[in-house]
Amino acid sequence: MYFNNIEKIKFEGVNSKNPLAFKYYDADRIIAGKKMSEHLKFAMSYWHTMCADGTDMFGRGTINKSFGGKTAIEIYEHKVYAAFELMEKLGMQYFCFHDRDIAPEGATLKETNENLERIVPIIKSEMKRTGIKLLWGTANCFNHPRYMCGAGTAPSADVFAYAAAQIKKAIEITVELGGQGYVFWGGREGYDTILNTDMAKEQDNMAYLMRMAVDYGRSIGFTGDFYIEPKPKEPTKHQYDFDVSTVLAFLRKYDLDKDFKMNIEANHATLAGHTFQHELRVARDNGVFGSIDANQGDMLLGWDTDQFPTDLYSTTMCMYEVLKQGGFTNGGLNFDAKARRASNTYEDVFLSYIAGMDAFAYGLIVADKIISDGVMDKFVENRYSSYTEGIGKKIADKQTSLAELEQYTLTNGEPTAESGKQEYLEALVNQYIISAGREL
Repeated sequence: MYFNNIEKIKFEGVNSKNPLAFKYYDADRIIAGKKMSEHLKFAMSYWHTMCADGTDMFGRGTINKSFGGKTAIEIYEHKVYAAFELMEKLGMQYFCFHDRDIAPEGATLKETNENLERIVPIIKSEMKRTGIKLLWGTANCFNHPRYMCGAGTAPSADVFAYAAAQIKKAIEITVELGGQGYVFWGGREGYDTILNTDMAKEQDNMAYLMRMAVDYGRSIGFTGDFYIEPKPKEPTKHQYDFDVSTVLAFLRKYDLDKDFKMNIEANHATLAGHTFQHELRVARDNGVFGSIDANQGDMLLGWDTDQFPTDLYSTTMCMYEVLKQGGFTNGGLNFDAKARRASNTYEDVFLSYIAGMDAFAYGLIVADKIISDGVMDKFVENRYSSYTEGIGKKIADKQTSLAELEQYTLTNGEPTAESGKQEYLEALVNQYIISAGREL
């Protein structure tokens, strides 16, 4: 036992004063025909939760994540047992990992793979014991100095080859553990100056690496989803995977759009100058909605702070899009989030997860109410109703011409400018958020 002072986290309701209890996340509550746990599919991020120790660019770690281990491999063995104890106590169903989160990197690729082969059976055993599943896996092709100029987009063929070998092993582990997805998280796939960059070659190479990964994954029995995680300027000044629209154009150019969906992160959306909901909507409208990294950023800071989500407006509009999508298929809500540097106890880790899980549970409740009432849908339907008859229907059916539209305008004169009622709709969302709290 690694968290002896913390009991299994229970749902106690909105009136509970117990900080180590859920106020809104009631796993078995039925919302829109399914259990809350089935809608939300919460996943633990192995990297932040089991590895991140509060280190930042200005200071050393503030929390010990060795979990009593002494040697490098022993520490990673202990992390496995601590991870599953934490997930059991939080009632979480899934986890996500990078290959370098679950086992230490050795002096050679062979040694590193041997370390993985020692740890993976322990994870597999704990998965069998608990019933907890792997949401998705990925390879950390950004941390090691060899990847200082990228992995799939590296100017060095040797680095490209090393990344390919690492990704091959990560896919094999994902398949062995029954993962429902595999993510390309392009941490350094971009450039800092175009003066030394062949963009066309780098993107051609990245697409080829992804094609090889898909083909290999399918050849060894992977039936889940492949994802790309859009992000801007992290850490390079210009990321090739800037946002959903940019990634979609890349996928279509290289005929990969049938093979990949999006893993969308809230903090990356805002860093790209979008709302979280915008990125989800673009993915949904284009049939590439896949999975979500659930976090939030600090709007006053220009980097990816990976905070636990507590903004109820954001979680509500996220779950609005998820419900409109029909829910997750292979994806889920992975908490790509970490407790703040000054929140340096194991209890703080639990409190952080409780805050995030409650925020999304509340958002689910509100989003379901908005959709059930149909007020938003009706407003949008009415706003575009001119396309259901007359000249509007001819436009929608693509059965008109510029000449006909010119004649229509000459005959009918100046159009009426109708209000979009933005303030009313934003206030209405607030009303739903507030009233949900009163009803609980």
